Amino acid sequence: SQELCSALEQDNMVLQKDKEAVEQKIQQVKEEREFLQKNLEEQKPPNDEELSHQMLPALPERKLVFKGLMTDKEDTNKLMLAPLIRYPLLGGSALITFEKAEVAQRVIEVKEHTVELSNGEDLEELDRCRVRVQAGPVDVLLPSDLEIGLTRSSKSILVSGLPSLGIPEDILLDKLELFFSKTKNGGSEVESREFLKDCCQVVLTFAHDGVAEQLISRGHIQVPIGKTKYELKISPHMSGDITNMQLQPSRCARTVLLSGIPDVLAEEPMRDALEIHFQKDSHGGGEVDALGYVPAGRRAVAVFREDVGQP
Repeated sequence: SQELCSALEQDNMVLQKDKEAVEQKIQQVKEEREFLQKNLEEQKPPNDEELSHQMLPALPERKLVFKGLMTDKEDTNKLMLAPLIRYPLLGGSALITFEKAEVAQRVIEVKEHTVELSNGEDLEELDRCRVRVQAGPVDVLLPSDLEIGLTRSSKSILVSGLPSLGIPEDILLDKLELFFSKTKNGGSEVESREFLKDCCQVVLTFAHDGVAEQLISRGHIQVPIGKTKYELKISPHMSGDITNMQLQPSRCARTVLLSGIPDVLAEEPMRDALEIHFQKDSHGGGEVDALGYVPAGRRAVAVFREDVGQP
């Protein structure tokens, strides 16, 4: 019995040592895991929120006006495109836009229209006072899917926050080029400059690498224009190219193409005669919103904006 107790005590001591060894191993593994986790957090890329905070200071300042009511949250990730469609017009044709789509549809369904040129006068020469014109739909191609690839220029900067001084663009560009071409201002030789009229910003391109990055890192810079110093914002210049675009046909709801118009009247009288004819209810027409006429022997380009159907 005494020998059995002694053997049990020895086994207990061995088990106790093994337990302590296991606990030490667990603690070691835990410490290694915490160390690796800490290094991983330090090396992991920033999340979207952190990226936005890093990128926002580098973006140019621009006033935006939002109109309308957004009811669908899914629309926030969509890019809305306003069409600017150029439609070629041959001689002897016209585009007529009605205020109502149903009027345009009626005119197209008739197909051929007889237009009175003399407005009821000279009835003895009735055949010479009327012309036949054909009416048809206007089909255009609209983008349904668009992909744009953006690239950041290594030699260019975008200068924004320009004051409205009422001076010519060339003079303003000269002053900016003179300032940014000096090394004491952090600049260098300016290779080209461009005034962006749609946003009142300037793109400056330097002849040497590294100059643009140093100016962009500053973010803002005071530039003397006249007798006053203005704080301008320096941002990266991004350029984009369309990498993929898919088009789908779309029919103008309110616009009709008139073709086969003979060259028998001057441009203005013919335009008036067409508008008078097609605005009458008795001819299946209605209120005319716009009309463009191209005489025979000439060509033109109609531009459709926003509401496709009104040139």
